[in-house]
Amino acid sequence: MSVERATMAFAGFMVMLSMLLTATVHHAFFWLTLFVGANLFQSAFTRFCPASMLMRKLGMKTEAEIAQGK
Repeated sequence: MSVERATMAFAGFMVMLSMLLTATVHHAFFWLTLFVGANLFQSAFTRFCPASMLMRKLGMKTEAEIAQGK
């Protein structure tokens, strides 16, 4: 799995988890949903995403690296 796909999967999981926590634990967990959405939005313009950076440090490859066979 590439960094890009893993980042989308992680963001989707975090949104679902935060909505579940909002519905079952405490209404303030909606702030987690807002944070994930804001991070996705800003990363679309700045290309800065802490989750992607962590995945790269853990050894995951980008789509380009996979396509080049690195």
